Amino acid sequence: MHKKNLWLALLLIVLATTYVIFFSGWFKKPAILIHYTSRPSGFAMRQRRDLPPIVTFGFDISYPLSELKVVPVAALATNASPQPLWHLITDSNSLPVESFRYGQLIRGMHPAVPGAHPLPLEPNQLYRLFVRSGKLKGQRDFSLGPPALATAADTNAPADKAP
Repeated sequence: MHKKNLWLALLLIVLATTYVIFFSGWFKKPAILIHYTSRPSGFAMRQRRDLPPIVTFGFDISYPLSELKVVPVAALATNASPQPLWHLITDSNSLPVESFRYGQLIRGMHPAVPGAHPLPLEPNQLYRLFVRSGKLKGQRDFSLGPPALATAADTNAPADKAP
């Protein structure tokens, strides 16, 4: 009877360990959750001009960003390290931010290439935003076109590869 209880206890420990590892999420890396919105600029609406929309990104909480990069998804498919359209880094500490606009200079961050400016985004093209805050990473696909284009390939999940 003693051996039977020992085997049952061992089986219970193996099942509990398997559950914790594969189903609990205790060992998963936390990811930065990113949401975005794309709206026409106020000036374009008032003057009826064909100006590009303003893309605003936001997080679930404030993060002091270490790196921020936007690249076209099509370039990622053909090149392991494509040229970013917008790339900001920090040398020390940036202020925690909860939202920012595409092209905005974030306090405490500067362009990775000195003097570089963000390149304009084109409508109906899919882009990927990579963010890093210390060891936390996140990424999100977005576009200026219809929302169906961005949600079809949405990757608001942990980034396995560094930007």
